Amino acid sequence: MFDRLLLAIDDSLGSEMATAFASAFAQRSGASVHVLHVNEYLVAGRGVTLHSNEEVRALLRSALTQLESADVVASGSSCVASYRAVASCIVEEARVRRADAIVLGSHRHRGFDRLFSSRVRERTTRLTSLPVLTAPAPLNISARSHVGVDELMRAEIERALSGQP
Repeated sequence: MFDRLLLAIDDSLGSEMATAFASAFAQRSGASVHVLHVNEYLVAGRGVTLHSNEEVRALLRSALTQLESADVVASGSSCVASYRAVASCIVEEARVRRADAIVLGSHRHRGFDRLFSSRVRERTTRLTSLPVLTAPAPLNISARSHVGVDELMRAEIERALSGQP
């Protein structure tokens, strides 16, 4: 099936879900996971990025710790790109790493927010022939809370991967 996965993350709840999904999937299939964070340049920021190097290391460290605690062979890296080039960086890293599939998180952009989203998932899907696995986004229950990974998705992911209805 899949021996090598590329997991693209950012600092969102969708990435937490994608990490949990990739962890469960890799654990079941014996795949290795390479975690990638694309640090975006700020628009008109003159070379300033969205996250500092330390923040990027913390994001990668968190994802790698979660994967390794599930006994998944994992590695990580980051690159820097404009917001329009994020998808092409993901696809290029998947090519270089000879990944069998790309795992992304999802955001539930609605209404006005949709106008300003970078649409990384759609662009990545258009740029590659690899399967792009999209982990579900956390559900908004109220304005103040989200369903978290530990509360809902672990069981859903495990059930889906085991083939149970």
